Amino acid sequence: MGQDCIFCKIAAGEIPAKTCYEDEEFLAFADINPQAPVHLLVIPRRHVADVAEAAATDPALIGRIFSVIERLARERGLVPDGFRVVCNTGPQGGQTVKHLHFHILGGRFMGWPPG
Repeated sequence: MGQDCIFCKIAAGEIPAKTCYEDEEFLAFADINPQAPVHLLVIPRRHVADVAEAAATDPALIGRIFSVIERLARERGLVPDGFRVVCNTGPQGGQTVKHLHFHILGGRFMGWPPG
């Protein structure tokens, strides 16, 4: 765990969050600054910096986390109308927390380009 990693602290229960899913490997919670009617974050409990690290060390993690993403989207009624999954990687990709996380956004039309 990164000592200053806010998502590691949330996963450890040191910082409260509106948790909506958890298992041994993943945690999902409401984004504190929602950009859509449904805006969740899904993280691995163990510290993984970003997609590049996940692909290099445990590529199957991406498939497992997407199973959780699909389940959460379905439970919230976002299927079949649609939803967006965002994973920012690195500074130019807009990653502000260096812990792998996926945003699930839905409940409204998502324009393109995103920004």
